[in-house]
Amino acid sequence: MTFPEFLSSARAELPSEPLARWASVFFSFSVLSIVISLAAAQAFLSLAALVYAMHVLRRRPRISFPPVKLPLALFCLATVVSVFFATNPAAGWLAVRKLVLFLIILLAANLIVSRKHLEWLYQALFVEAAVAGIVATGQFMVQYRTVRALHPHEIYRYMTSERIHGFQGHWMNFGGQQMLIFAALLAMLFLSRLPTPDSRSPQETAGWRALWWSVLALVTLSIVLNFTRGIWLGCAVATLYLVARWRPRWLWALPVLAVVGYFATPGMVRRRIASVVHPSRDPSLSLRFEMWGVGRRMIKRHPWVGVGPDNITEVYTLYLAPGEIPEAGYRDHLHDNFIQLAAERGLPCLAAWLWFMTALAWYCWKIARQRLRPLWIAEGVVAGWLAFVAEGVFEFNFGTSPVLMLFLFVVSTPFVLKGAPAASN
Repeated sequence: MTFPEFLSSARAELPSEPLARWASVFFSFSVLSIVISLAAAQAFLSLAALVYAMHVLRRRPRISFPPVKLPLALFCLATVVSVFFATNPAAGWLAVRKLVLFLIILLAANLIVSRKHLEWLYQALFVEAAVAGIVATGQFMVQYRTVRALHPHEIYRYMTSERIHGFQGHWMNFGGQQMLIFAALLAMLFLSRLPTPDSRSPQETAGWRALWWSVLALVTLSIVLNFTRGIWLGCAVATLYLVARWRPRWLWALPVLAVVGYFATPGMVRRRIASVVHPSRDPSLSLRFEMWGVGRRMIKRHPWVGVGPDNITEVYTLYLAPGEIPEAGYRDHLHDNFIQLAAERGLPCLAAWLWFMTALAWYCWKIARQRLRPLWIAEGVVAGWLAFVAEGVFEFNFGTSPVLMLFLFVVSTPFVLKGAPAASN
């Protein structure tokens, strides 16, 4: 296919109206920038929203939105209300500004009108994640050589205190994104034949599948070297779900593979896993127990509106147990979605969030059961949702913009499948 033919083919997958088409292009650039640059992703998202608003005012099209409007509206309202009761309301308005990211759901549902377009976006994300994995692996090698030369007896401590981050500014952002992409890519490899048999020969099909397995290997390697246990847990949950959907009879093999993999991995990985059994020896785990205790006291004293978004640091020491001395460490949030939202925004906000998340999962599950092609997308979304929630028990990933943006795009895609015309495969 020549480049002009490719452009013509790509144009055919976009909305027909000029303004909607440009909004779709900007939104696509936003999605593809999430793994590379948060600033670029948000800039393109703003452009897409602006151009789409112009299209709506001019053409007044029918606007689609997944059936989660009420819980999402209640969550946003509870967030805004909690700001007015915060110790430092100025800090809380950052959380309110982040609510604009939920436009991703609206824009995805209305600007991606082709399943082929959706597949292209996913596959481009897979390639970007592989490139980010290569960059992160290079970061690991440089860091390891430096630490081994300067601190040969404290390699584990230094390698786990500052970790690889790919194109992101923090390892948790990088790991959270790679986890979501891992779930979608594994779903594609388990539940789809790429490319379709009627478009390529069996030999070419095998070659393409080998290429995608190589991409998965790079993403997986970067996740392992990221040393973030919550990300590992999320990937394990996603894998368990996808194997159950692909070959349920193979579930028995997963524990065996886990044991073999444990003993086959380097010593630092085994030590990282084993640290879960001895949380008192790991500062990051003992600090989490302290944070969760503080969060429960905040909830008990302020059950309706919390202490205010982004106000945890402001009042943290006031909620320590009597005589407790705070541990050294990062405590801008409480490292748990459930405790964090209840502590800073109140139990009603947590209830709205749980309703929103449950509704997303329920409708995604229903769409997955309809077996709309390509089959792997909806199943990969369910796996990604499970991974996100599992990791969210140990990390406030819902409050991290790079991870939240990718998550919102991912969970919107089953609704795109339901509304878009059937793809050729």
